[in-house]
Amino acid sequence: MFVQEEKIFTGKVLRLHVCTMEGAEWLEEVPEDTTVEKLKERCLKHCVPGSLEDPKTVTHHKLIHATSEKVLTDTKTVLEENVQDGDVLLLIKKRAPPPLPKMADVSAEEKRKQEQKAPDKDAILKATANLPSRNVDRTVAHHNMRDFQTELRKILVSLIEVAQKLLALNPDAVELFKKANAMLDEDEEDRVDEIALRQLTEMGFPESRAVKALRLNHMSVTQAMEWLIEHADDPTVDAPLPGQTPSEATDEAGASSAEATAGPSSEAGEEEAKDELTEIFKKIRRKREFRPDPRAVIALMEMGFDEKEVVDALRVNNNQQNAACEWLLGDRKPSPEDLDKGIDTNSPLFQAILENPVVQLGLTNPKTLLAFEDMLENPLNSTQWMNDPETGPVMLQISRIFQTLNRT
Repeated sequence: MFVQEEKIFTGKVLRLHVCTMEGAEWLEEVPEDTTVEKLKERCLKHCVPGSLEDPKTVTHHKLIHATSEKVLTDTKTVLEENVQDGDVLLLIKKRAPPPLPKMADVSAEEKRKQEQKAPDKDAILKATANLPSRNVDRTVAHHNMRDFQTELRKILVSLIEVAQKLLALNPDAVELFKKANAMLDEDEEDRVDEIALRQLTEMGFPESRAVKALRLNHMSVTQAMEWLIEHADDPTVDAPLPGQTPSEATDEAGASSAEATAGPSSEAGEEEAKDELTEIFKKIRRKREFRPDPRAVIALMEMGFDEKEVVDALRVNNNQQNAACEWLLGDRKPSPEDLDKGIDTNSPLFQAILENPVVQLGLTNPKTLLAFEDMLENPLNSTQWMNDPETGPVMLQISRIFQTLNRT
């Protein structure tokens, strides 16, 4: 008796449940080495008789494993797709791809885009040629515009005075501001990145020069190294940075020692507490004094301006080098003295700010006073305080009140 060889090595037969989207369901028995494409052909013969006459019919359908929701690959076998005996397969027709646009449709779309395109300068001039011209004195218009940043500084100066008076009434104000003063002892701008400094010193650069280079280049090792190489033969390379004096450290040390010895006596505690609070306010303000950008100072001094003039220009223009240069070349207004003037306390703007409940509550918070002091001398830090959950609402209310009254 002879047995066909192919039947000896036939793989395991799987009984699969096949369903269609139309609700048809039947059982297919296939060897596990059958390709998915062959299985799909058998399924199409069963549910769509005569459909295989069109060779595209097979490619327009797909088999999906119901349990895993996986689309079976035509070139793989049932075994390779990990289909098990008794599994359910779904035969569905693939979604037809969108038809390609006709040339007429493309031309119409391009025409529509051209019609919606904004007019160019020539078209605008042609359309407005018959309109009467108006001469507007832009200088006067600009002069009459109330600059929020300029007014904000005046507002802060006056609000600081109000906050100091309110906080002086708080019995815990001295202790609160002692802690705040201690937090300001370590200024981030005075710190030098130790890792960056070590990298430069390991290259052979002197430590003092490396510190100066890092501060000038915002702690960038690459830029600091380039600066050191460029100024290697500069006789002023070891000169201190403009705007920095050795007395700063002495002042801070003296302030710390004065703080340690200061304290209200039992006989006149209230009066001495106010005096001590005043001294702490002075220390905080001294630590928040304006610090010019060293790179901007050097650049402007190289143009021939005096160092004091340059520092004043940068202070007036919030450390913006280009604006400071225009200020130095212009009428130099506002003057540095104008920066310390507050707003008229009887003005409707200031009265509206003081009557706001959010501002009133904020003025009793020592952190608000610190924020005002910081923004007064370092306006670029305004964003930091605007995002602070304690000081942000106060600044938002001040801005809203200013914008509201400015429109009236």
